[in-house]
Amino acid sequence: MKLAYKRAAAVAVALVMLAACARGSAAEDGVSVVRLNQVVHSIFYAPQYVAMELGFFAEYGIVIELDTGNGADRSMTALLSGNADIGLMGTEASFYVFNEGREDFAVPFAQLTAKAGNFLVAREPMPGFTWDDVRGRTIIGGRLGGMPQMVLEYILREQGIEPGADVEILSNLAFTTTAAAFTGGVGDFTAEFDPSAFMLEQAGIGYVVASLGEAGGAVPYTVYMATRSFISENPQTVQNFTNAVRRAQIWMHEHSAYEAARVIAPHFPENTYDELAVMIQRYKDIGAWPVGLTIEREGFELLQDIMEQSGELSRRVDFDGFVDNSFAETAMEQ
Repeated sequence: MKLAYKRAAAVAVALVMLAACARGSAAEDGVSVVRLNQVVHSIFYAPQYVAMELGFFAEYGIVIELDTGNGADRSMTALLSGNADIGLMGTEASFYVFNEGREDFAVPFAQLTAKAGNFLVAREPMPGFTWDDVRGRTIIGGRLGGMPQMVLEYILREQGIEPGADVEILSNLAFTTTAAAFTGGVGDFTAEFDPSAFMLEQAGIGYVVASLGEAGGAVPYTVYMATRSFISENPQTVQNFTNAVRRAQIWMHEHSAYEAARVIAPHFPENTYDELAVMIQRYKDIGAWPVGLTIEREGFELLQDIMEQSGELSRRVDFDGFVDNSFAETAMEQ
């Protein structure tokens, strides 16, 4: 294992030295710089950090420049404006762009997470929690039209609880401020991703009582996407990127949460290995990371049902004319 790490590190260093020649496009030396914009920084995206830290991207000739949008709207803006080459965000963001009639829309080509990655955090331990316990209470949710908010609303309605009538959901807070607002006394519950949910627990401020991923079912929650033009002009870069993610996906399923924690630790210096392992295991337990990269039709249609139920989808999108699974299928065959 140590030899593998050293080899990956050596490859990564060599590629970084070549990256100046490659910036903005595929390089003559076979090295490509990919400007990757992730919607948030979260343990939820552990496989991506594994691909970075173990040199999987480097071995496929890719140098990653990582940026964080802190919102799918911002990540999509970066992608469409040409400030990012590939975006990692909720599939719903690409629906909105497609339905606006944009020809060069964002095409989903690989799935990283298959379930919601946030947890319902209460102010007190609730070992016998049921969703009925939120009736008459206030939940800090997500941005209107975003996946966290829509999945939360879907779960509540599936439980016979009508958002806005049976429970108040606060959707006017920035993603990066929800945990702080909860700490400051806002709301009875908050829906948080890790590490925020875990840190609230560690501080004795909150207690995880439910997983939205477990309750909401399988959907293409977070996917990699690129514009049609970028994919057309850089098919090998997209394939190499997907191959590297596939390597990381397999690695995650074959290694323990603690092993993964040691690998991704540089991305979360505020957490110990043991803390990271707890969070990673939580995501493993709910099946947040699928066994394949392809975007499945059933989950795709369920996502559109969820969006329609929330009143956020102007018209349904045809799976075959929208999703490009060819890169994921090729990566899975190798």
